[in-house]
Amino acid sequence: MPNKITELFHIKYPIIQAGMIWNSGWRLASAASNAGILGLIGAGSMYPDVLREHIQKCKKATDKPFGVNVPMLYPNIQDIMDIIVEEGVKIVFTSAGNPKTWTSWLQDRGIIVVHVVSSVKFALKAQDAGVDAVVAEGFEAGGHNGRDETTTLTLIPMVKEQIDIPLIAAGGIATGKSMLAAMVLGADAVQVGSRFVASEESSAHQNFKQVVVDAKEGDTQLTLKELAPVRLIKNKFYNDIQELYKTAPTPEELKQLLGRARAKRGMFEGDLDEGELEIGQISGLIHDIKPVAQIVTDMMSEFETAKKEVPKL
Repeated sequence: MPNKITELFHIKYPIIQAGMIWNSGWRLASAASNAGILGLIGAGSMYPDVLREHIQKCKKATDKPFGVNVPMLYPNIQDIMDIIVEEGVKIVFTSAGNPKTWTSWLQDRGIIVVHVVSSVKFALKAQDAGVDAVVAEGFEAGGHNGRDETTTLTLIPMVKEQIDIPLIAAGGIATGKSMLAAMVLGADAVQVGSRFVASEESSAHQNFKQVVVDAKEGDTQLTLKELAPVRLIKNKFYNDIQELYKTAPTPEELKQLLGRARAKRGMFEGDLDEGELEIGQISGLIHDIKPVAQIVTDMMSEFETAKKEVPKL
């Protein structure tokens, strides 16, 4: 189904597999690209040499386009960007930083740049920075999130009204029906995260995948807004945060509780009590662990069926 995004990335379907920390290694990205969507390697959980290894393995596993998601808040960002260029990656999704910092540098080296935003204000800043497209991510999404708590249903049409470049919707999208809804609201494509966490190729620990499958409505919550808002599954660590909030903690006290490597501990190593378990609200609709190819087939089948049903409304 050709549109602005499928033509920009040279992919079959307008779906992007989100580049999530500790979940999106080369196996997931290559499987996504082989299924006709855009796979992304999540560089946020990788040292530069590890990222290089994942890029090289991904190139061997697929001849289709894939990209790298780069949170721009890490100290070794120059090394990461250099590796992306050296390894010939042609698509980069940036997040958690000012898009002006790297957009021109990457584009001058022949790389398509997409920036992730959580508000109209930041979408306009990304457009002004010259990015090729934006991902507008609603409050429902897992992991780090916008402070304004704007839902995808509200955010997508507001961003669409203000920008001229291609728009990718994210947050609460895991089915063909939600994909259709986002595109009716003005999105040219969707970015899907949580559904691909619960895939066979995800690098997440099996314990975490099972928690995602078992999650119900209300099992996730946005917290730690004083540091960087993050949506987590409610577990012992989450409950410890809530107990600390009762004491009106300072940001430093929150940082002390958070410590280091909580996300790795939870999502990659499978510590369901003390780990940080980042997942979206849509986890309540995820009931099984499937191969990526099957997830994509199911989404597109449901999308086409739902599209045929619309005239009946």
